[in-house]
Amino acid sequence: QVQLVESGGGLVTPGGSLRLSCAASGSIFSINVMGWYRQAPGKQRELVVSITSGGTTNYADSVKGRFTISRDNAKNTVYLQMNSLKPEDTAVYYCNVDLTLTTRARTTYWGQGTQVTVSS
Repeated sequence: QVQLVESGGGLVTPGGSLRLSCAASGSIFSINVMGWYRQAPGKQRELVVSITSGGTTNYADSVKGRFTISRDNAKNTVYLQMNSLKPEDTAVYYCNVDLTLTTRARTTYWGQGTQVTVSS
């Protein structure tokens, strides 16, 4: 099957930077979309940014100019570089992968989540 290993996150001060990573492995035929979501206390989970296999990106307005998504196709890994972090970025960040299995079935997987806390 498929496994997602998410890493990164931690405590940073406002204006700091952090880099998250998410690696997919297993019976993968192809990856269609990879993305990052986040959920802050008392709020619904929201899309931060996504990237398609063709390289098309979609950023939430709140992170444009500060966050950058990238991918390493050879490693089936997606990254999220977060710069100029603000307290309002504090949330649990989740990796999401939309992929096609070797069985040719299309499905999605979620990472376990990683806490990002921006505080003085």
